[in-house]
Amino acid sequence: MKSEIRDGMKIDWDTPITMNDGVTLRADVFRPVKDGKYPVIMSYGPYAKGLAMQEGYKSQWLRIVKSAPEVLEGSSNKYQNWELFDPEKWVPEGYVLVRVDSRGAGRSEGFLEVWSPREAKDIALSVDWAGVQPWSNGKVGLHGISYYSMNQWQAAPLKPKHLAALCIWEGSSDYYRELCRHGGILSDFFSTWYPRQVTAVQNGVGDRGAKSAVTGEPVAGPDTLSEAQLKKNRADCDGDALRHRLIDDYHQARLPKFEDIETPLFSAANWGGMGLHPRGNFEGFLRTGSKQKWLEVHGDTHFTLFYAKYGHDLQKKFFDHFLKGLDNGWDKQPKVLLNVRHPDEKFVQRAENEWPLARTQWTKLYLHPDRELCNDPPTDQAMLTYETGSDGVTFSTEAFTEEMEITGPVAVKLYVSSDTTDADLFLVLRLFDPSGKEVTFIGSNDPRVPVGLGWLRASHRKLDPKESKPYRPYHTHDELQPLRPGEPVELDIEILPTSIVVPKGYRLALSVRGKDYEVDGTDIALPHAPYPMKGVGPFTHTNPHDRPPMIFGGKNTLHFGGGFEPYVLLPVIPK
Repeated sequence: MKSEIRDGMKIDWDTPITMNDGVTLRADVFRPVKDGKYPVIMSYGPYAKGLAMQEGYKSQWLRIVKSAPEVLEGSSNKYQNWELFDPEKWVPEGYVLVRVDSRGAGRSEGFLEVWSPREAKDIALSVDWAGVQPWSNGKVGLHGISYYSMNQWQAAPLKPKHLAALCIWEGSSDYYRELCRHGGILSDFFSTWYPRQVTAVQNGVGDRGAKSAVTGEPVAGPDTLSEAQLKKNRADCDGDALRHRLIDDYHQARLPKFEDIETPLFSAANWGGMGLHPRGNFEGFLRTGSKQKWLEVHGDTHFTLFYAKYGHDLQKKFFDHFLKGLDNGWDKQPKVLLNVRHPDEKFVQRAENEWPLARTQWTKLYLHPDRELCNDPPTDQAMLTYETGSDGVTFSTEAFTEEMEITGPVAVKLYVSSDTTDADLFLVLRLFDPSGKEVTFIGSNDPRVPVGLGWLRASHRKLDPKESKPYRPYHTHDELQPLRPGEPVELDIEILPTSIVVPKGYRLALSVRGKDYEVDGTDIALPHAPYPMKGVGPFTHTNPHDRPPMIFGGKNTLHFGGGFEPYVLLPVIPK
């Protein structure tokens, strides 16, 4: 460990934290120069604490400072790290920031296995280590966005003694349903994310990897191991996601025990995070056992508001209250704070008391074989068949005669048959302006996302009767129920919570597809983008081992009338 004073902070580089199995993790500790006992804010993750955001995530950094130039103020920005707080803005406010490289990543030794039970244990032990250090007041908050939020759901149920606050900003909570598989369909996310952001900074990459712009040391540790050694030292998480098709013991071990979380919680979701995070923030907020919990929902990219003054002020007010004990009005913070979405990236902030909103008027719009969405169910028996490789079938309302707000979870009921033994359903809730042009929004990981997305593999249609609600079907994913070719089955499909105020003259539409949504088939090709930008970002579903063409490349049929009354259930908010 090396200690030095830089930029008005005392920094302890590579502080060792020994786990109960003897493995040593390494943390950078940023603290005030003046000795004292301060509240601690900790992060734990695999992205290498020494990797400058400007180097590792150049395009995102440039976009952040363009959208939120206040990020550059009051800081040299040399300690900016992907998805973490800037110590130059927190240490002067009387905080200690602790950045822990997760086991097997960055400069921490050990076997690398993301979101594992071992990782959760490591976080809990690290929290209690920080709580008894001479510079600590005994209160530790966990923070961060994305990965650094997701693992908080797993660590908090272990109830580390010194854990006093959870700030979970855009963090999914269900490893199976939100990260690995959407409605049972394998997500391609792991296959692109893992090598690009994790194994690239695995401990042992050493001299082959990046060096810290501040210390000059390799961000992935002093040792340089062979590729064979590196592979031996990490889990095959992409392969595991493919192999574990159902929720078995592997996935059960990664599901949080929400009811055991008692720590004060601030959960911040992004309407445009479809494919990974928002469901986790909503589900975690609802299911956690915490008596003190708050929900905030916003738009924009995955990272901008986290770093912007908007996010910084909310995060600081929350931590000041629970880590410093300040009477700063946080106890009067609305339990639910919504930035209600309008077209053209307009958001109107509104305080609410609960989620979903108690005054919601749950409204069914029925799908008709003439491709309309309307208030009355279909009567005449009919069918619509589509090629799964096509754009599927789109059902649309008439132009709205007055403005309507839709804010909350959405559910769809379909009656579907296939010419094979299974079918993958990709649902898209869409908005069209009076000219017929689709209206899209800035998403967390793609600049053109629709109103909402939902997915379901028909063989995974089994519902959990205890957890399911009319507006949020909950699938067990614990057994396969194959289709009989040509025989329709009833499917209940979750569309992730959304918000849109539909202006007069606009139309709402629901697309039923056999493949991923694309805005118009084009990739807008953002600079430095590591994946195509066609409407869903990296959250595609194309693995042929999970979706063999002989099963998922045929035709699906939608059934109407004769007892089949397909519909979309919308959360309409009265004026």
